Amino acid sequence: MGRSQAIVTLRESRSAAAVCSVVAFASLACGCASASSSTASATSPKLTQIGKFSNPLFVTQPPADRSRLFIVEQRGRIRLMKAGHLQTKPFLDVSGLISCCSERGLLGLAFAPDYATSRRFYVDFTDTSGNTRIVEYRRSLGNADVADAAHPRVVLTQDQPQPNHNGGEVTFGPDGKLYIGLGDGGGGNDQHGLLGNAQDLGTLLGKILRIDPLPSGGAQYTIPSDNPFVGTSGARPEIWAYGLRNPWRFSFDRKTGGLAIGDVGQDAVEEIDWSAAPVAGKGLNFGWRPFEGTRVNFPGESATGAVPPVAEYEHSTGGCSVTGGYVVRDPRLPRLAGRYLYGDLCTGRISMANLHEGRLAATPLGQLPFKISLLASFGQDSLGHIYVVSLQGPVYRLDP
Repeated sequence: MGRSQAIVTLRESRSAAAVCSVVAFASLACGCASASSSTASATSPKLTQIGKFSNPLFVTQPPADRSRLFIVEQRGRIRLMKAGHLQTKPFLDVSGLISCCSERGLLGLAFAPDYATSRRFYVDFTDTSGNTRIVEYRRSLGNADVADAAHPRVVLTQDQPQPNHNGGEVTFGPDGKLYIGLGDGGGGNDQHGLLGNAQDLGTLLGKILRIDPLPSGGAQYTIPSDNPFVGTSGARPEIWAYGLRNPWRFSFDRKTGGLAIGDVGQDAVEEIDWSAAPVAGKGLNFGWRPFEGTRVNFPGESATGAVPPVAEYEHSTGGCSVTGGYVVRDPRLPRLAGRYLYGDLCTGRISMANLHEGRLAATPLGQLPFKISLLASFGQDSLGHIYVVSLQGPVYRLDP
């Protein structure tokens, strides 16, 4: 996506029909409280560019793999860097199976905890009809540097009523289950049904799901028996948490298991939601659409047991769309240990916070002293190194 197209899309995204496009970017003024120079110099890592890609959206690595790093490209390819060198042949190319771009495309990638033996990994993409598909692939038996593209298995499909708010995060939690983020179905103000999709337990939209992706009986996946809405009449048993507008990126703290969610706001407030490890997030309602952050969005509507964000910031300060990141556990960056890093697509700033449960309880710790143009995502490898992704192409690693 070119800069001019990104700016046009951003302007369109502020309309009532499509607010805050997750992958529609523009470089604007800084949006959050800025770090002082003394704070920055005491804590800041440096950015090391590891490569340049086509519309990159995510970086990850299989468990225990120290040599292979995988970069997700929105247009449908997963690129492989091996021992620091970009391989010519993509690990997987599903470009013929997807719709792209704006908020559509190949959006997420997760390797199974037993990937070394099972060879299983999972991708999240919007198919040619614009609907979400979670698909299982396997690494090739004969070549660990390429996937077996000939034998996909569709795990889950979700119809998308509109082209935005598709979510895109897929990740395995510390419990070994697969967590999937889905937005509210798109448009503005979640105007689906009487009270919107996010508050409707009868749909998967506006939720974080938790499944065992292995088939069970005639089903393509297994519902964990301890999911919060198993046995609840009218509720989808896949649901783990709800009341979310577009949880574009969320992550688990690799030390504590805490779940941090960057939920993209409507047109006023961006929010970070947090639940402590390991099962405190079970069944939580994060409040959308009645609430946008702590702001009352629909006077007169309620959200049962709504849990307020631990951090938020307003669009009036320059930001437009939050990008959830990671709690830093990289032993090479001891001064950042335990700090949650997150960004904003419009400002390109990376903010830091200590996360605590409670209404706006996170402790703000300023910002890193650089901007990432068109900041699209973060990533983390098996050693805990943090990566920062620009939709313009560069992918950076935070180094001492």
